[in-house]
Amino acid sequence: MIDRAGYRLNVGIILVNAQNRVFWGRRTGHDAWQFPQGGLAAGETSLEAMFRELHEEVGLDKEDVEVIGSTKRWLKYRLPKQYLRHGSEPLVIGQKQKWYLLKLVASEQKVKLDLSDSPEFDSWRWVDFHEPEGQVIFFKRQVYAQALKELEPLLKKNRRSPYGIKRRKRS
Repeated sequence: MIDRAGYRLNVGIILVNAQNRVFWGRRTGHDAWQFPQGGLAAGETSLEAMFRELHEEVGLDKEDVEVIGSTKRWLKYRLPKQYLRHGSEPLVIGQKQKWYLLKLVASEQKVKLDLSDSPEFDSWRWVDFHEPEGQVIFFKRQVYAQALKELEPLLKKNRRSPYGIKRRKRS
């Protein structure tokens, strides 16, 4: 789905383990690393898209993770001119992303990168929480920094909402 401004609606996934290290995937056929992400299909909510992308790219299902929270608003980045696909309609100028923070509750042995016909990742590792900010491709750095900064405090919260999302304790 593409909005009227030309941004592709997308979800980003920050998956943490018990040590709060994040899943970092290497794009198939490239020396480029990123978080799992993917576009919304027509009629799909961002949460539905997140779980679909989690399964397609990482091989994990709903029961393998706990949703800790998400960004309050959509975060945007523009694609540099050399990445624009002129000739495709409508022209996508960037991505508008809702970011989700997930905690892995299953064994990391459940991670499977080869469930789709064209896997997104060919390798993965756990890295320090803020390492991706400096490692991701340059035009995504600001969005990564924003998402990590907004979601990091949720790791310290321990009260759950009725939906399994950790919430801040009320004073």
